[in-house]
Amino acid sequence: MRKASREMDSAFALGVFDKAPYITVSFTKPDGSPYGVPLSLARKDEKTFYFHGAMEGEKMDCIAKNPTVALSAVTRCSPTVGPKDGSFTLQYKSAMATGTAEVITDKVEKIEALRLICQRFLPHHMDVFDAAIERSIERTAVVKITLTASPTGKRKQYDKQGEEMKWQRME
Repeated sequence: MRKASREMDSAFALGVFDKAPYITVSFTKPDGSPYGVPLSLARKDEKTFYFHGAMEGEKMDCIAKNPTVALSAVTRCSPTVGPKDGSFTLQYKSAMATGTAEVITDKVEKIEALRLICQRFLPHHMDVFDAAIERSIERTAVVKITLTASPTGKRKQYDKQGEEMKWQRME
């Protein structure tokens, strides 16, 4: 990282992933070209994420050929004028990670993953979760991403006095 003073720890990075409305997952297509797509991921623990989708398509082709993926997310992103010097800048919180993707075939794990996704994005609709699973489990793919290294975070944020909060300083 070029500006080490903005580097944040893995707990910060996981928090960014948890708050981001979507996480961009970057794959490698079978022809070697890049393919990145924003997805709705849910996190199980410090190294396990899940997403769901169609049983076939670009993502599934990528995973079959090369399961290595990269995750990135940004929250609290807002353009601003630097309070001290008037420069145009951006405040943000970001996270990155790498991992391995695999299609889940075990029905119990698929349901557990879909429950995590539903609890994250539609918690007020859990009363219809079981019926939705019954209707769609056989035609829904679930992918598990296991991180291969701790995620990293980065932040540019100003405090109330207009000072950039560096070296993991929190308010």
